[in-house]
Amino acid sequence: MLRVPFLDVQRINSRFQREFDDALCRVSRSGRYLFGVETEAFEREFAAWNGSAHCITLANGLDALRLTLRAWISLDRLAPGDEVVAPANSFIASALSVTESALRLRFADISPDTFNVTVDTVSKVLGQHTRAIMPVHLYGQCADVGRIRALCVERGLLLLEDAAQAHGARVGSRNAGTFGDAAGFSFYPAKNLGAMGDAGCVTTDDASLAERVRLLGNYGATRKYIHDFRGSNSRIDELQAACLRVKLRYLDSDNAHRRKIAGRYCSEIAHPLVMTPTLPSDPDSHVWHLFVVKTPHRSSLVQHLEAHGIETLIHYPSVIHQLAIEPVLLVGLQRLRGQRAIS
Repeated sequence: MLRVPFLDVQRINSRFQREFDDALCRVSRSGRYLFGVETEAFEREFAAWNGSAHCITLANGLDALRLTLRAWISLDRLAPGDEVVAPANSFIASALSVTESALRLRFADISPDTFNVTVDTVSKVLGQHTRAIMPVHLYGQCADVGRIRALCVERGLLLLEDAAQAHGARVGSRNAGTFGDAAGFSFYPAKNLGAMGDAGCVTTDDASLAERVRLLGNYGATRKYIHDFRGSNSRIDELQAACLRVKLRYLDSDNAHRRKIAGRYCSEIAHPLVMTPTLPSDPDSHVWHLFVVKTPHRSSLVQHLEAHGIETLIHYPSVIHQLAIEPVLLVGLQRLRGQRAIS
């Protein structure tokens, strides 16, 4: 029986094996494994590709969000205890970046059509202590980011895009990660642009923010052994940067291929109890990191697909406010009745 794994990273990366081998040899022979020419080149190339002035590489996507929030605190743009609006339906990293920065979470509901927050769901939960909004471009689809940006400008709020799943998604001529004051990306191996291990980055047009994030990711050091900030160790190595440079060259064509597959799924999956995603009016606004369907009979569908060799995963088994973590501020949550997601 034909087996269809949920994700075959080895097969995906096998296309780049010769270029990866060249990159490995180049890094190995350089004798420079951190803070070298590969990292500098990838930061420059990713910033140019994404349309941002600055790209700061970090250890992972969580650090990209967390260190941005901490940088804003150190720059007096946020203060401990301020509230950040984020969606309840996301990966836990979105919430952890807030709570680990001594900030408070204020959850917004999502649209059942896109799984993303909208300007309306965000507006409903704004409070007097809200200072920032963090929309997540979930599953690769841009959130209502243009209108949310306008809301932030109107209310004087910071906008931090969680673009961990949306490399290359765009609205008009602008990529995800260029609408906010900053954005966090993940290069976890399963992402559309995935490294050979953990990695992430921050993009921004704010030079002072870029400098502060970089300092906080390097032990808070302004120069060797001089630590003016309470920083952490968050950086990528030269091999990750070199491999990401290879894959970045193919990302636009890979995303186009994902759109083609998603279009076929939407046109050919026809069952009254299986609800496929709505194709966006602007195809470029979605890069289909995941193809998520809804059904009132999730367990049965999982078993049926498994019996035919098709692997699936549940994204996400529980929304964040249902997890057994420390208490957080919960506002404006509604349940999607009778529908559960599977990808």
